[in-house]
Amino acid sequence: MPNAMQVCGYLWLAFYTCWFLAAFIAKRAKQKVDWGGRMRYVIPVALAYLLMFNRDLNIGYLGYRLIPRTAPIGVAAIAITVTGMLFAAWARVYLGRNWSSVPVIKEGHELICGGPYRLVRHPIYSGFLLAMAGTCLANGRVRGLLSVILIAIGWIIKSRMEEIFMVQTFGTQYEDYRRTTGGIFPRLFHS
Repeated sequence: MPNAMQVCGYLWLAFYTCWFLAAFIAKRAKQKVDWGGRMRYVIPVALAYLLMFNRDLNIGYLGYRLIPRTAPIGVAAIAITVTGMLFAAWARVYLGRNWSSVPVIKEGHELICGGPYRLVRHPIYSGFLLAMAGTCLANGRVRGLLSVILIAIGWIIKSRMEEIFMVQTFGTQYEDYRRTTGGIFPRLFHS
């Protein structure tokens, strides 16, 4: 019987396979972040996944267990991972052909403010972060916690790059949306 970490690993593999295949229906890019800009968020995200899933990194403090390995924690870890993945998938489906793996402006780009985008401006990153937090519970080690921190840093960097494109493209319409809607985390109080 696989443990929660193995189940989470299989979930991520299936999730990314579907995510990759869905990329073929996106609109063509009109303007995108250059290669150097991409590396600013790709490096922390790649390190996050490496830390989370590479068992060879259970060395020194990285391998120190913070969360016990119990059945209830395993079930919670899987449930949180799946919930985050479903939220990210909902956001991606709702975004439709406007989606891109890099910060970009698409031909005929539309400002999407409904569905999960009513809750946060970057619900895909919110979902990924929640899913990684769930997987961190299954991992239970310092390296899992560092992974969540690194992926949060990567998504914050990437979301800020996207914000620049959105303001350039949609101006005050996007500024108004940004004032009333949280970025990666929901805004509890509106100003």
